[in-house]
Amino acid sequence: MPELVFFSGTMDCGKSTLALQIEHNRSARGLQGMIFTRDDRAGEGKLSSRLGLVTDAVEAAEGFDFYAYLVAHLSKGGRCDYVIADEAQFLAPEQIDQLARVVDDLDLDVFAFGITTDFRSKLFPGSQRLVELADRVEVLQVEALCWCGARATHNARTVGGIMVLEGAQVVVGDVDQSPDEIGYEVLCRRHHRRRMTAATARAAALSPDVLPVEVSERSSVRS
Repeated sequence: MPELVFFSGTMDCGKSTLALQIEHNRSARGLQGMIFTRDDRAGEGKLSSRLGLVTDAVEAAEGFDFYAYLVAHLSKGGRCDYVIADEAQFLAPEQIDQLARVVDDLDLDVFAFGITTDFRSKLFPGSQRLVELADRVEVLQVEALCWCGARATHNARTVGGIMVLEGAQVVVGDVDQSPDEIGYEVLCRRHHRRRMTAATARAAALSPDVLPVEVSERSSVRS
C-alpha cells in the first residue's frame, strides 16, 4: 500500500542526502518521481545536500497545490511513480493534506523530509500536520552533534554567534554562515535551554572570571 512517510531530524542530520539517495535508488530501477522543495539553500527549484549533491525540483511556493499539480501532470500523459517533498517543515498544513490525498487518491508513495521544530523549539505547522497524518514517522539515525559532543536535538538561530529567540519563524540560513550573519547551529537540549552556542562557550572558556583557583590558595584560606 502507498504511504505518506515523514523523515524528520535536526539540521545537518542528512535529510536532503537521504531524499537524493531515495531518488537515485528508485530511478535506477526505472521509476520516475516528482521532486518538490521549498526555500532550499541552493535557491529556487533546487534540492541540495550539504555534501554537495544537487538536483532540480519543483518549487512548492505558498499557495502551491500538490494534488492539482500532479493530477494535471498525469492527465497530460505524464508519469509519476512516487513523490519526494523536501523542506516539508515550510509547507502549510493544507499542503500536507494535499500530499496525504496524493497517497490516498492517486496511489503514490510520498516521502516528506523536514525539521520538526524551529529555533524556539516550537513545532513547524507543516511538521505538526505531518506527524498527525503520516503513516510512518522516521527519525533519521545519522546523529548531528552539539558542540559539546552530545546528540543534537534542537535547532538554534544565531546572530554573530549569539543565540536568539525572536524573529520570524522562517528565515533561510545555514550552519555554515559567516559569524556576522543570521545562521543556525544544532545544540543538545541542555545548551539550547542555556542559550550556549559554540561561540559563547569559547568566550566563557577564555574569560578570566572563570579561571580556576590554585589548590594551594584554597588550602591557605582553609588553614
